[in-house]
Amino acid sequence: MENERYEAVLLAAEQGSLTAAARMLGYTQSGITRIIKGLEEELGFPLFIRTKRGVSLTENGRMMLPYFREIVRSMQSVRQLSADISGTVVGNITIGTCYSMAALWLPAVIKGFQSRHPGVTVSLHEDGNIGLARSLQDRSADVCFGLAPKGVDADWEALFTDEIVGWVPHGHPAEERGYLTAEDLEQEAFIYTQPDQDTEIDRLIGELGVKPNVRFTTRNAFTTYHMVAAGLGISVDQRLRSRAWGGAVAEVPFRPERMESYGMAVPSLRDVSPATRVFIEYVRGM
Repeated sequence: MENERYEAVLLAAEQGSLTAAARMLGYTQSGITRIIKGLEEELGFPLFIRTKRGVSLTENGRMMLPYFREIVRSMQSVRQLSADISGTVVGNITIGTCYSMAALWLPAVIKGFQSRHPGVTVSLHEDGNIGLARSLQDRSADVCFGLAPKGVDADWEALFTDEIVGWVPHGHPAEERGYLTAEDLEQEAFIYTQPDQDTEIDRLIGELGVKPNVRFTTRNAFTTYHMVAAGLGISVDQRLRSRAWGGAVAEVPFRPERMESYGMAVPSLRDVSPATRVFIEYVRGM
């Protein structure tokens, strides 16, 4: 019960809703309200601003959030370690992941892991690379999957590499010649997926030093893919995506060849929970 007070605060802050937090913890809204109100009275200040649209953290609440997160994480580690000592693996793992790995790589991983360790609950949080780095920094995720994080102190290891390829409409000259170049990005109408989010595309463009002729921007690669298929422009992305979606656009190599490494990161390998450590070892053994 003591730990659930802090879990309630974390969930309410994440969801922006006491109702959602109550549902996730198995309480009524009035029950979760009493729990949080009791914690606020004990602390001597409110944690949330309450409006008709939901709740948001007060300044004091934002300051307290990392400490609440650490309390919950520590208590989960205690439960997991005691179960580990008794020969079972239980607990909760929060996974942060880039969108492509969430959809096209992780489902099989999680299915295999949970078939071996049904006592472990996995929560999945999709985000861009900037958001994943923030999750590592504030430890709101136990493990993250994506590109090597920038600007954060974390332990990262590569799992596989994937080729960055060009997406062009069928019949485009690049399909005929068999490759896409940096010059094409500057001369052709370019469809930019999630600009300025430290994506594979951002890193490619930054390292090449080109200024693409951006005609459209999108929030997800699936939209970009179908805009290319409609003949609205060209784009680039990882082969993993277009291999799965298959056929609507011409996929051509980029010249010079561009490979990206995808892997997993944790805030610190020394501090991972028992359940997270078992999960990491499972992923390594795949």
